[in-house]
Amino acid sequence: MSAPRVVISGAAGRMGQRLIALGHQNPGINLVAALEHDGQPKLGEDAGAIAGVGPIGLPLTSKLDVEADALIDFSVPAGADRAIQTCVDSNIALVMATTGLTDAQKALLHEAAQKIAIVWAPSMSLAVNLTMKLTEIAAAALKDYPGGADVEIIERHHRFKEDSPSGTALKFGEIVQSQMGQTKEAHGREGRPGERPRDEIGYHAVRVGDNPGEHTIIFGLLGETIELKVGASNRDCYANGALKAAQYAAGKPPGLYTMADVLGL
Repeated sequence: MSAPRVVISGAAGRMGQRLIALGHQNPGINLVAALEHDGQPKLGEDAGAIAGVGPIGLPLTSKLDVEADALIDFSVPAGADRAIQTCVDSNIALVMATTGLTDAQKALLHEAAQKIAIVWAPSMSLAVNLTMKLTEIAAAALKDYPGGADVEIIERHHRFKEDSPSGTALKFGEIVQSQMGQTKEAHGREGRPGERPRDEIGYHAVRVGDNPGEHTIIFGLLGETIELKVGASNRDCYANGALKAAQYAAGKPPGLYTMADVLGL
């Protein structure tokens, strides 16, 4: 099979630029369009030049006017609706890597998945998704642990991140809840909240500098502790994961897929 024709939405953003740079270098990817919103001042400029890899003959445009197999949206929630509609109208697969989506946007994704293939995940990182599998295994094993197991999730991201906790942290929490049954969530603690409830997951969001993302899942037992930690040193792990997801989604029948499907986990 020839390399899938891939569109990058939000191509002038931080992640969009890395997708352009890495996609251009990947022989398994054929970049055919670089999209941005109508008000982007760099429209018309070469996407490769913007990404720092030199001209690649791909101008930044606001409309998709070429044939494609898959679109990667790694931008901001405000652009998600447009990306979804573009894929439905063009009948191409969608990789939705943008986080912080509203409930309405999530519902729109489920609706669109009846018409096109969609890979949707809170994180595109291989290491993060492997850690999610390990978290599932640990939570299942500790469900009935004598004395109980307290679960806390700590996440660190750059100062520019708008949503909190991260979508990845919340996904880790969902995985734990599915195995252990917690019904309460605590987002940070202060004052005198009292003894920690057994059916609670604690979330703690840290925003510092240019941190591309770290997650620690703590299982606190009486007498011992288990910590699963995964961290990125740069954003390329997310971009490479999204490109791999685009290769997977191209040509797939309509449906909602995850990175677990992409990685065969």
